[in-house]
Formats: sequence, C-alpha cells, structure tokens
Amino acid sequence: QVQLVESGGGLVQAGGSLRLSCAASGRTFSSYGMGWFRQAPGKEREPVAVITRSGASTYYADSVKGRFTISRDNAKNTVYLQMNSLKPEDTAVYYCAADKIAWRSIVTMGLADFGSWGQGTQVTVSS
Repeated sequence: QVQLVESGGGLVQAGGSLRLSCAASGRTFSSYGMGWFRQAPGKEREPVAVITRSGASTYYADSVKGRFTISRDNAKNTVYLQMNSLKPEDTAVYYCAADKIAWRSIVTMGLADFGSWGQGTQVTVSS
C-alpha cells in the first residue's frame, strides 16, 4: 500500500489561495490514480479532484471547477492541490487518497475506489 502525508493547510481569507501537498511513500506512486477529498463538519466526505497515473487526465467536482487544480510529480512522489479564489464553504479537512487498484488507465471520483488515505489537513476560509 501507499502511505500518504498531507500538508499545506491553514487559515486563509476568502479569495485567497492555498497549495496542498501529499507526499507518498514507496516506489509505486506512479502506479496509482490519486485524488483529493474533503469533509466539512457534520457532512460526508466528498470528492474534490482526481488525477490519472500519468497526470494526463483530471476531473473536478462542480463546486471547485475553475478554482482548484490537481497535479502530480511522479519523480517526487507527490500530488498537489492548488486552491484559488477560496470560499468559506471550502472549509474542511482535506484528504488525499490513492486508487485501490494499481495500473488502471482510468480514475473515478468514487470514495469506495480509493484504498489508502492520508491523515488529512485542515483548511479554514474566513469570510
């Protein structure tokens, strides 16, 4: 399994930006599609953005399209989430996760398809 550690969260004013990073252990990072998910207090965990193994394809939740960008650097075993134009409703704990199945050419936004999760990083957007 891939072990994941998120960083980069914090407190930011509405309209500001943050860049989250997720460092993966192991030599097989490039074998897995990756995703960012978030969970706000009292709400279920939801997908934010996912990216294929190569980084060629990305998919976003409608609520973040045009504001967030997911990317990855396989040489550094790291996946990123650049968040711009942040809104108070983006406040949540953000988690990165790896696809359960290695070497897939696709990636989905379904939580059940992801099997390795980081511990999460808090993002708080003040109004």
